[in-house]
Amino acid sequence: MVEKRNQRIGVFDSGLGGLFTLRALARDLPMYDYVYVGDTKRVPYGNRSPKTVYEFTRQAVEYLFLQKKCKLVIVACNTASALALRRLQREFLPNHFPDRRLLGVLVPLAEAIQERGSRRVGVLATQSTTESHAIQREIVKRIARVAVFERAAPLLVPIIESGELQLARDALAFYLKPLIQKNTDCLALGCTHYPIFKRTIKSMVGPDVAVVSQDEFLGAKLADYLKRHPDVEQSLSRGRRRIICLTDKTPEFEKRAKEWFGKSMPLKFISF
Repeated sequence: MVEKRNQRIGVFDSGLGGLFTLRALARDLPMYDYVYVGDTKRVPYGNRSPKTVYEFTRQAVEYLFLQKKCKLVIVACNTASALALRRLQREFLPNHFPDRRLLGVLVPLAEAIQERGSRRVGVLATQSTTESHAIQREIVKRIARVAVFERAAPLLVPIIESGELQLARDALAFYLKPLIQKNTDCLALGCTHYPIFKRTIKSMVGPDVAVVSQDEFLGAKLADYLKRHPDVEQSLSRGRRRIICLTDKTPEFEKRAKEWFGKSMPLKFISF
């Protein structure tokens, strides 16, 4: 049993994209202790099979629960949330960690779209996420008579992870064109990596399209969850500490981590 009032919030992503989530959470809820795990050795997840994504996600979640004393883990990776989260919540947690909590990012995304009153929603996501239609299902559950148009963008994560951001504009124009032609009033960024292109995307889709990015509201959504679950909130440590773990050292990950969390932020290399 993990000691009470000494438990952390874990954040898991396939690579560096989840650093956007960690930065947002640390900005909006700075008092808590956070542990980030980026599976940079096996990124991207977006072209993996559901079985593989489940196994990779299970390994990371287990590491955060066992090795890093996390009370709750946020699966920031949209592909992992789409392909692995539900099974982990229904099968893995009850059998192995019944006192812990596992949260995803798709429901908060759908709720944010619902709050905007959108009716024609474009979704930009990885190949596996779009093929699962998980984001579409969550949106349709909440908004009557909504039209959802999904678009896979398989090149974006590799471009971001490599740091070759100058190559992205043409790819973005190609991926966004069909969504723009559908007269969407909202564009959901269905991958934690994509906020790095938020400004460019906004300029491409124009002022009449609301760009919904998870880094802008996940802090508020987590605060609301903790308010509704005081037992979880009261178990969390409040040392304002951040720990960043990754499975492989990459220049772009190191650059972003130092830029956003300070040059003195150590990066810990781990294996599952």
